[in-house]
Amino acid sequence: MKSHKKGAPDVKETAPQPKRIMLVDDHPLVSQGIATLIRAKSDMEVFAEVGCADDALVALAKDVPDLMLLDISLPGTNGIELLKDLRIRYPGLRVLVLSMHEESVYAERALRAGAHGYIMKHEPGLKVIEAIRCVLGGELYVSPAIASRMLKLFVSNKPGGDTRTDMEKLSDRELQVYNHIGSGLATRQIAEQLNLSIKTIQTYREHVKRKLGLRNATELIHHATHWVETETGQAQPELEALP
Repeated sequence: MKSHKKGAPDVKETAPQPKRIMLVDDHPLVSQGIATLIRAKSDMEVFAEVGCADDALVALAKDVPDLMLLDISLPGTNGIELLKDLRIRYPGLRVLVLSMHEESVYAERALRAGAHGYIMKHEPGLKVIEAIRCVLGGELYVSPAIASRMLKLFVSNKPGGDTRTDMEKLSDRELQVYNHIGSGLATRQIAEQLNLSIKTIQTYREHVKRKLGLRNATELIHHATHWVETETGQAQPELEALP
């Protein structure tokens, strides 16, 4: 028979609070699908769902979640630029990028900008939850292919050892301008969207042409258009609810 000390209070175990996840994606169906996955898990919950960088910053000003699940393609300020801002404003915020954009081009630059992981939208829901838990646990998450590639880039980081593709050599801003060109925007429209001068956009265009080995504006437009069509034609994520 167990004895209890007189007057000793009963100690009740409390379940850990679920981790709060902010979703930043301008595609409602994708955001809703991810939210469904998260709500099916007892260890996490949806903190907020927003569709642009400005709304994300407004929500963060009120309270900071445990993790942000961030898309790269956002109206206005894109995900890469938002990451750089978050690294300064909220250095403790964990961020996992969930994007349709090819990881070989975007994963490394997302991590450099401040992300703690990168996963493609076509991955099954099980992998998305695995990536979320990995980043929440303080680890970095990338696919095995990207981990291997980044290791090779690190080893070859010496004169004459640059193994990056031409697309990977574009700076974040050059890639942003390149994507706008491929989306059919003229130089003036790009300048207005990025709040830069027309001359600055023209300079970026020249840098892109040189790095990609393109001879003129026509080749640049065709190249960029094909790139954007290929990117946006990728499969959407498998967002089935998990048991």
